[in-house]
This record gives sequence, structure tokens and C-alpha cells, in this order.
Amino acid sequence: MNKPLERMASGLPTERVLVGDCIELMNSLPECSVDLIFADPPYNLQLKSELHRPDNSRVDAVNDHWDQFESFKTYDEFTNNWLAAAKRILKKDGAIWIIGSYHNIFRVGSAVQNQGFWILNDVVWHKSNPMPNFRGMRFTNAHETLIWASKTDKSKYTFNYEALKALNEGTQMRSDWMLPLCTGHERLKNDKGEKAHPTQKPESLLYRVLLGTTNEGDVVLDPFFGTGTTGAVCKMLGRNFIGIEREEYYAKVAEKRIKNTRALDSSSLKISAGKRAEPRIPFGQLLERGMLRPGEQLMSSNGRFTAKVRADGTLAGNSVVGSIHQVGAKLEGAPSCNGWTYWCFKRDGKRVLIDQLRQQIRDEMGTI
Repeated sequence: MNKPLERMASGLPTERVLVGDCIELMNSLPECSVDLIFADPPYNLQLKSELHRPDNSRVDAVNDHWDQFESFKTYDEFTNNWLAAAKRILKKDGAIWIIGSYHNIFRVGSAVQNQGFWILNDVVWHKSNPMPNFRGMRFTNAHETLIWASKTDKSKYTFNYEALKALNEGTQMRSDWMLPLCTGHERLKNDKGEKAHPTQKPESLLYRVLLGTTNEGDVVLDPFFGTGTTGAVCKMLGRNFIGIEREEYYAKVAEKRIKNTRALDSSSLKISAGKRAEPRIPFGQLLERGMLRPGEQLMSSNGRFTAKVRADGTLAGNSVVGSIHQVGAKLEGAPSCNGWTYWCFKRDGKRVLIDQLRQQIRDEMGTI
């Protein structure tokens, strides 16, 4: 794993998954020691019965014991206790992200304000591939809500506005994020081929959160670590992490996953401002979704030039830095360039236009 920076390593169990009660473990950490907290607490779904598809197969829903509470009062007490522990360990300029569904996010949001946090934004994660509502009795639940709050209204929280703008190809990042659920190769499975965790979050979601609201070397704590999405993205982006997980099985899955995650070299982690661009699909979304990786080399379709992909979606090549369109135009000495049809990446020894990846995302969005 990434070697923690010396200023952060002292007194903190970074790059580790701590197994136990999140409140007790947070209370054992030094006060004002963490830069950011990302929390994905139990949703308290309060399911009354099993859910089945039209073909009578059972839906793999969240019905584990860790998501069950006796009452709303019990859940509220739990929420207030972990939020108080979280606030104590946040630095004065620290911030917290909390994700939830309609089952819990309003109760959590009220507790956040009552604890004295200062809400900066609520972000809607619009799922591009939501699970249908099989009973046909309600709207398809196609989004979750994230609350982003600073420790106090005086906190000088981190917000890498220009990096997020560059990630979105020069357009200001909005508070509605169209990202897919965790599926395919990213979805972790157990020995039986079943989901290792029912609510595993996609790396693209954490990529955007961490790139936008932390800096390289920051300490990020996740008190509901699950299968370690936060830790994996932290390792990739050069952030230090502390994971807390009550279930030993999930902790072991997370440790194995993070061990197999590749840390990026420091040159690929540099972020810079981007400029406004026209394409509807930002190039940065290819990075968020793991279709391309920071540090990967692109080549021009004519074979004359190469450029390295950076973490915020810009390219660096031959002393030129900018968007896929800007770098292509400068290298060619042309007034403009369509970077989507100019740049290629290599797969299995063959050159493939990055435009094919953009089309893949468009095809998925067309199924909504």
C-alpha cells in the first residue's frame, strides 16, 4: 500500500482495516486527526418481506442483521453517536460525506445539522442502471443522496473546483451525478459466485468525491468500510485511509481487494484546470469508471504523437498539457482537433479509438 506521509503516520493506524464497533474505534483515535470522512451507514430499510422478480426469483436485497434496528428511535441514537465520534476526530477544516437512500437520508441529514456540521451540498447520484421496481407499485428508485458537510461553518474545507471542472471536460461539475451501479468485473463475489456485499459502491463515485474534496496525502476515514471501495480508491489516488468494519468477513474481502489495487505514481496524481469543451460525455468519466487509468499512454491515430493520461482527465505530452482536444490541436499545429477521434489506446496489441469508450457509455445511457 502507499507509504503514509510522515506528517500523517504518527499516532494513526493508516492503511489498515480496523475490525470492531465504529463508535468505539473512532473514539480511540486522536482528536482532530482526520481530513475527510466518507460514511455509508446502514440504510435501516426495514423490509417486511422478501422481494421477488416476475419470474419468481428472489431479489438479492439488503436484509442483513447489520442493517436492522428495533425502531427509528434506536436508529437515531446510533446515528447521533457515530456522528459525534466522527466530528471529534475531524480536523477543524475537515469535512464529511454521507450517502443514503430515502429510507434514512432525511433522518441522517437532520442529525448532521443538530451536531453542528455545516451542509455544503446535497448531491444526487443518478444511477444509469437502477434495479427495476418489480411490483410496479412505486417509481423505480433510481438515485441515492449524498450529503457533503464541513465540520463547522468556519471550516476552510478542501474543494478542488478546477480539478473537477477538468474531469468534466471544462464544464462546472453539477450536483447531479450520472454514474452506474457497481456491476461486472468491479462487483466482488464470494466463493459461491454471489455478491460479497449487497451495497458495494462503484469506484467512480469515490473517485469523484476524493479527487474533488481531498488532496494527495490526506487521511480519509470510512467508518462503514464494507468491501473497501474507499480504501481502494484512496490507494490509487495517493490518499491515506483508515477503514473501520464491524464484520470480519467484509474486512478480509477489503484487505485482499486493496492489496491487489495498483497505486499510481506521483506524476500521474497532479491535477490542473481544464477548459470548457463541447462533448456530452466527459473524458474524465472514462477514468472514473476504470475504462482508462491515470498514467496510461495514448497515441495519435496517425502514430506521430503520444501523451500520458493524468488523474483529472487532462493529457500531458511533449511539454503540452490540456484536454484531449487541446493537446491534439497543439501537437498537430491545427486550430482545433476532435480528441475523441484523434487519440487511441492499446488493447491486446491493437490501437482502439477512445471514441469507442464514449460510445459504450452513450449506449448504456440510452437504456434508461
